[in-house]
Amino acid sequence: MLKEEKWLLCPVCKGKTRIKIFENTTLENFPLHCPKCKNETKVEVKNFKTIIITEPDAQTQSR
Repeated sequence: MLKEEKWLLCPVCKGKTRIKIFENTTLENFPLHCPKCKNETKVEVKNFKTIIITEPDAQTQSR
């Protein structure tokens, strides 16, 4: 039984990365590096859906 496979695309430039994923691949908090645009983006992948993880900005506390 052959499983479907795809190349994981960069969410910034849509270029092909060096990561191949299958239909049952799950990635959480994965630092994806794109060799084309040189960006690193944290992503989550499940069922071929890629979600960009945005980290909240550091909050400044007044004293």
